[in-house]
Amino acid sequence: MIVDQALYEDGRRLPCPDLSLELRRIRDERRTGSFIWIGMKDPGTQELLDVGAELGLHPLAIEDATEGANQRAKIERYEGTFAAVVKTVRYIDATSDIETGELMVFVGDRFVVTVRRGEANELHGVRGRLEADAHRLALGPTAALHAIVDSVVDNYTAVDIELQKDLEQIEELVFSETPRVNTTDIYRLKREVLEFKRAALPLVSPVSVLQGKQSPLEREVRLLFRDVYDHLNLVADHLHSYDALLTDILGAHLGRMSMLQNEEMARQNDEMRKQNEDMRKISAWVAIAAVPTMLAGVYGMNFDHMPELHWEYGYFILVGVMVAACLTLFALFKKNDWL
Repeated sequence: MIVDQALYEDGRRLPCPDLSLELRRIRDERRTGSFIWIGMKDPGTQELLDVGAELGLHPLAIEDATEGANQRAKIERYEGTFAAVVKTVRYIDATSDIETGELMVFVGDRFVVTVRRGEANELHGVRGRLEADAHRLALGPTAALHAIVDSVVDNYTAVDIELQKDLEQIEELVFSETPRVNTTDIYRLKREVLEFKRAALPLVSPVSVLQGKQSPLEREVRLLFRDVYDHLNLVADHLHSYDALLTDILGAHLGRMSMLQNEEMARQNDEMRKQNEDMRKISAWVAIAAVPTMLAGVYGMNFDHMPELHWEYGYFILVGVMVAACLTLFALFKKNDWL
């Protein structure tokens, strides 16, 4: 739907009740800086076709606008009109996620059309700031294009700062004495960085064209785009470094977790080994104690028909057998490291 529609003349905002009539009038008068700005938010196909027909947009440009938010940042020329596609981003504080949207800007003879999809980067504030600068507004439709792209890149810078804070926090947690971060957290931040890269990096080339010698823009507006280009390049450099740093952090984290797991496994193995040694010792002493216990149990039954009980040397021989058996078992267990 159309969320804002206005006529701009001599650096001032004026109402635009009839799009076709006002556009025809300012084209006939050919006054410098006069143009119409139509702002649309998630428009339907028919609405785009109607506006395109009134402004004389190229069919391919309308087709691009109806494809939805699945395009890369680009600039294309269509018979006197050029279309710019930029990806917008929004940082969500509650979840530290990055939400992307799409913004198309059509600039032609005495008109600007913006088609915004998604909630990122509202343009209401952009209009307000531009309307407060009569000199820049008087530069015409390309001044509106600069204001829009400048706002998008400024938002990139703000999101860049938030990502840097998240990265520093992850880095601190990973390299602390006791790791307090999950691998999922690192993957999640890396995914957000990659999503930001997909939105921002393709815009570098179009903005380079807008500020370069082959730019279709006026010299004064082209100079304004140089500052936008510098900021965008800085964000792009940061994103490359964030991606590389997160890869290193992930590798370090996985290596440290593997080391801690190995240390834990070694500790558990030591405990099991100690438990096994204790069990062997207990079993050995139980076996040694079982021999005299068994013999004492047999001869402690005191049956009348046990010749050994009435033998003069029976007691000494039995005690000797007990001692010999215990010493033999002790020696065997000692030899096999059970004692």
